[in-house]
Amino acid sequence: MSFLSRSGIPAGVTWFVGLLFALVLAGACRAQGGDTLRVGSKRFTESYILGELLTQAAGNAHHQAGLGNTAIVFEALRAGSIDLYPDYTGTLASEILKLPPGATLEQINRALAPMGLGTGIALGFENTYALAVQEARAGGLQRLSDLARQPQLRLGLSHEFLGRADGWPGLARRYGLPQHPVGLDHGVAYEALAAGQVDAIDIYSTDAKIRKYRLRVLEDDLHFFPRYDAVVVYRLDVPRRFPAAWHALQSLAGRISAADMVAMNAAAEIDGQSFAAIARGFLSGHAEQRAGRGGLVQALLGPDTLRLTRRHVALVAGAVGVATLVGVPLGIVSARRRRLGQGVLGMVSVLQTVPSLALLAMLIPLLGRIGVWPAMVALFLYALLPIVRNTCTGLQQVPAGMRDAARALGLRDMQVLRYVELPLALPVVLAGVKTAAIISVGTATIAAFVGAGGYGERIATGLALNDSVLLLAGAIPAAVLALVVQAGFEALEWALRPRGRGGPPI
Repeated sequence: MSFLSRSGIPAGVTWFVGLLFALVLAGACRAQGGDTLRVGSKRFTESYILGELLTQAAGNAHHQAGLGNTAIVFEALRAGSIDLYPDYTGTLASEILKLPPGATLEQINRALAPMGLGTGIALGFENTYALAVQEARAGGLQRLSDLARQPQLRLGLSHEFLGRADGWPGLARRYGLPQHPVGLDHGVAYEALAAGQVDAIDIYSTDAKIRKYRLRVLEDDLHFFPRYDAVVVYRLDVPRRFPAAWHALQSLAGRISAADMVAMNAAAEIDGQSFAAIARGFLSGHAEQRAGRGGLVQALLGPDTLRLTRRHVALVAGAVGVATLVGVPLGIVSARRRRLGQGVLGMVSVLQTVPSLALLAMLIPLLGRIGVWPAMVALFLYALLPIVRNTCTGLQQVPAGMRDAARALGLRDMQVLRYVELPLALPVVLAGVKTAAIISVGTATIAAFVGAGGYGERIATGLALNDSVLLLAGAIPAAVLALVVQAGFEALEWALRPRGRGGPPI
């Protein structure tokens, strides 16, 4: 009985890869089904809440939550992967459109129109950037210009603020600030400030934690920051494609005050309510009285666990399956053609050095979409190295005498590869596929930052809220899945192990 397919790859492995690829194709088809209004949001508390408000107000809509920073969400809108999302006029004018300070809504819309985009539905509040210090340690700090006289102050600023034109670079130039800030995720900045690890942080003026941590917001005395009025950014064809949803969204115009937004942010970050419950309470005209998010067991067994597991498994299965189909032939070529092989191994090694979020950000405009496919391509590229390298190594370790003996029996080169080299190299090849699969389980958590789902959804939300329960509820299932994958591959290796004294199965 032959354990090898006609391609020379073990039949059990071929069947397994085909099954995994079918799983991800089915998941991707389900994700793309139906013409539903798609609402995006960025990866911070207020954007999550506003995205949920827009989704629930529209009725038949889907929320692509926590897609990442401004650049990623805006590129997703341009590509048509989402139909609308909440943003701020100052961000649109200075960060995206590079308009001069004080740009009006009309100027913003004129600049967006050639892209097929527009802004509308002013939600009624402003959420500007600011810098804040703890009241107890503020001393004489009252204004941003006071920072210039205290170069020893430690500033912890969000990574997006550090890179924005309307963020730290412009602020430092305007005020002549000498400090060298460190990058902090916005979700943990308040705790770092309270612990005395930094002296000042960047905040949003509607942050709920300003009062909780008793912060002093420094006055922008040189008026550097523009207005940041909350608006809906949308594709210009949305009113025509979704007339009922667009009409329903108009009811939110001017309805949300700054105090309302602070209260909703507090309900999420301090009271532990879900974004969906907060939005539902606001739209119904009264806040829902709900308990917090509960303990770790409740979070692990939440109603979304099966959905997140299916998507995470589909991402890993599809990426590793395709990487196996591509990587094994590349490994064979690398083993047979040493000079070419060095180039192939160098190329797949370089891919490993590209930061995952940067790779995802580059793939969105290249593929013209967010969701499953950018995540799948990124995971596929990261999975290639261990598969190609182990295939090449395994074939090079086959004794030359075995090849010579096979050729002496009259076998051609492809038959030697199929019946001698691949069976002997199979344990090393499978070890590479196993390594790629286990690494992909952890790397797949970044897929949530482009709306592809998986356990990373919980991790991203936990980071935004600085919620250790949600972080663990995403990290623990990912770790368990990695152990399950390892056990599965070890079982496959045992099943394909040679029996008795007859050598490897052929």
